[in-house]
Amino acid sequence: MSNTVDDKIKTFDTRTTSRVPVESPLTYSYRRSGAPAPGKGSGAVLRERPFLGHLVLRGGAIVLDEALRAVLDISLPGEPQALVVDASGERSVQWISPDEWLLIVPGGEEFELENRLRGALGDAHFAITNVGGGQTVIDLEGDAASELLMKSVVYDVHPHHFPVGKGVTTVFAKTSVILRRPTETRWELVVRRSFADYIYRWLLDAGEEYAIGVER
Repeated sequence: MSNTVDDKIKTFDTRTTSRVPVESPLTYSYRRSGAPAPGKGSGAVLRERPFLGHLVLRGGAIVLDEALRAVLDISLPGEPQALVVDASGERSVQWISPDEWLLIVPGGEEFELENRLRGALGDAHFAITNVGGGQTVIDLEGDAASELLMKSVVYDVHPHHFPVGKGVTTVFAKTSVILRRPTETRWELVVRRSFADYIYRWLLDAGEEYAIGVER
């Protein structure tokens, strides 16, 4: 039996063609809580990267790895809690659980990419879910970024335990985040849209002693 997109599943592009204002998950937060500009003394700098494409991939590692290599020239992480970033730094895939990975790409690529992956996967057993509308990415940089995270998450973020290329799902205050470290200086928090304001206000409060700044 064929398992092509046309035969087995209906897909649709969720991007509207009408002129509807689009706001990031933190738009309300900036108005409500402010956005202090970074200064020379800022030990932590926060910035949101909204509107990225987020795809959850589920299935066998071998077939998903082959499809990703063919379509994006990027491979699945080779071990648990690992994060793979492509040469451009714009696309990444992270291990979430034994048969689940999070693929993040520039906004606008996700619909076509999903269809290309479905075509490459053919008759394999898999699931691809577009979750971009329910998530956003918050970057943290600065000399005090790791100290700020130590006040916020239960997971050990010491460099010896959390090297570059690692990503985990962990508790952040009274919610949860996907915490990733793509480079030596930058941390990423993948957060649910409904908790974005809470996490933003928490970071502003916890980062006050580091003169946290917000880049918009």
